[in-house]
Amino acid sequence: MRLIFLLIFIIIMLILCVRHLERTSIFFPSREIIATPMDVGIFFEDVLIQTEDGLGLHGWFVKAKAPQGTLLFMHGNAGNISGRLEKIKLFYEMGLNVLIFDYRGFGKSEGSATEAGMYIDATAAYDYLKGRTDIEQDKIIAYGASLGGVAVINVASKRTFSHLIIDSSFTNAVDMAKHVFPIIPSFLVKTRLDSLTKIKHIDAPKLFFHSREDQTVPFDLGWKLFEAAKGPKEFVEIIGSHMGGHVYSREEFVREITQFLELY
Repeated sequence: MRLIFLLIFIIIMLILCVRHLERTSIFFPSREIIATPMDVGIFFEDVLIQTEDGLGLHGWFVKAKAPQGTLLFMHGNAGNISGRLEKIKLFYEMGLNVLIFDYRGFGKSEGSATEAGMYIDATAAYDYLKGRTDIEQDKIIAYGASLGGVAVINVASKRTFSHLIIDSSFTNAVDMAKHVFPIIPSFLVKTRLDSLTKIKHIDAPKLFFHSREDQTVPFDLGWKLFEAAKGPKEFVEIIGSHMGGHVYSREEFVREITQFLELY
């Protein structure tokens, strides 16, 4: 009898431990806005995006001088939009309008970060763009970096983008858990983050970036996601750290995106 109670206790503690790790290992938001696009010489518009569940999300809209399209930028799981100025400037210099926003719990956005909330927020950002009359509506491009790729793929399974750019993202939470915490049984992982299933049903052209030097998201998970995707699709192997392709492979990064947008 004691053995049974001990096993039950161990299982309960293991479940609680996994739930704690899920809550503390996915989102690392920061509230402090440390800079704005003006700090890199770019005029911008502060925007407020309303979600379907009543929260206000903070974002920036940057208007290109001769727009070739509008890029909806979904960032990763840490910091906030003020840590993405280099990429904002890069996309702006490529002739793209840029809307970047913070998920709930990040930066000036209301609420607390959750998986379900991230999906709601990303959809709200897309719908916000669809309500603007100063952009070309048939050329809204989604860019998702790391966890942002999960947000992009979820929205693209429900809404229409002209193109998807997935940078250093992954298949699902179970595969990531195997990488980060290999001793945890997969069936205990409650968080889904299931891009692998959703991407199979998305028709928009897709461009994937990933580096073999990525120590955060394994290259194999990026490749597995690419293989599951419907065409047309392209995969570009870059160099550098996690989401560092725009720095270490800058010329290739810009060239591949430019060609991708021109081709499809």
